[in-house]
Amino acid sequence: MSRRDSALRDAEFTEYLSVRQPALLRTAYLLTGDRHQAEDVLQTSLAKLYLAWDKVHDRNAVDAYVRRIMVNENNSLWRRGWKKREYAAEELPAGDPHHDAYDDGTNDELWRVVQSLPPKARAVVVLRYYEQMSEAETADALGISIGTVKSQCSRALSALRERVPAELHPRYSGEDL
Repeated sequence: MSRRDSALRDAEFTEYLSVRQPALLRTAYLLTGDRHQAEDVLQTSLAKLYLAWDKVHDRNAVDAYVRRIMVNENNSLWRRGWKKREYAAEELPAGDPHHDAYDDGTNDELWRVVQSLPPKARAVVVLRYYEQMSEAETADALGISIGTVKSQCSRALSALRERVPAELHPRYSGEDL
């Protein structure tokens, strides 16, 4: 690869990052539920994307390609045994939660409920409803059948309906107390 080709490749990749990185970080956060882990998953995914940049001929499919990498990276993380170990601490570390400017607080409550889903079901919900992907696109991104996407969505939504607090329900009027 010549220097000119390398510079063009780097410029294309940098332009893609400047446009899509914030949205990809939000997706990674929704998949992982932890900002630091989301940053790690995204960084690893973008490194893999960079290495395969020349192999992605359809530039309209780059988002789907990197989302697939993120889902696989996230799955790899929760499958590892060391991830399942818990360590006791005397004090909880002080965290500085990240809130989008338009968040009125109900999104955090709703997200806590979504986080209670198993990782595979959460991935299906994130891709179907946050990323607004079709069932076929979600199935392709996760490497599962469309039927599995439908059943995972159905079970996940049923679980969410049971777990969601009354005040977050769309029909909540405040008089139900």
